[in-house]
Amino acid sequence: MPKDLEEKPGRTVGRRELLKLSPLLLFGAFALPKFQPGLLKGGLDFSDRASAQWHRKNHLAPTFADAELTPFDQFPLNSYDIDDPDVDLTKWTLTVDGDVHRAGEYTLARIQALPKFTQNTRHICVEGWDVIGRFGGVRLSDFLELVGANTQARFLYFDCADGYYESLDMESALHPQSMLCYEMYDRPLTREHGAPLRLLLPIKIGYKSAKYLTSFRVTDVLAKAGYWEDQGYSSYYGL
Repeated sequence: MPKDLEEKPGRTVGRRELLKLSPLLLFGAFALPKFQPGLLKGGLDFSDRASAQWHRKNHLAPTFADAELTPFDQFPLNSYDIDDPDVDLTKWTLTVDGDVHRAGEYTLARIQALPKFTQNTRHICVEGWDVIGRFGGVRLSDFLELVGANTQARFLYFDCADGYYESLDMESALHPQSMLCYEMYDRPLTREHGAPLRLLLPIKIGYKSAKYLTSFRVTDVLAKAGYWEDQGYSSYYGL
């Protein structure tokens, strides 16, 4: 399970938790050991499909006033491996390939030239804690338009400087609150929080918001779903 600085009590059980309690998933948990992996995977796949059916592209995650923000120094660090993979910020580019018209290397300055978008949203960790932060960057949909992405493709796949990897369904990528984040609390993203660029997805569980992005691909086929997903976590996990 992802490591964190602290763990807070869980919130009231909601739709996303109930979906994971599908009959197939429950049956799999109590099945004979040799049958458990397949049955549990079947239950999780069912949960992901049900979550995707509930997705509404214009349904927004809650936003908050500045007075409700968690202080920056109390925003937990949550890293897959290390808090700073020592990215050379002066030479960094985002590599874009796959089903796009304008593949290539995109500098942070080129990304920042797109319309800036800022939002105060809740970040929810799979371990049970949540915080409200202020995030700035560009809408992922605007960047997809810039690179000429085929938005009929099914997925985006991301690699990160620390070895982490993640994927995102296209419909969620086009959601108006899904962003490429380069600022927190009106300041450049710090190394510990994913500099120079990270995903920020308030409609998804926290582990989907990958840090230290180095590349992404637009594709219909995923060889890998995501670091935690490939260890049995939900691939969709909408909130």
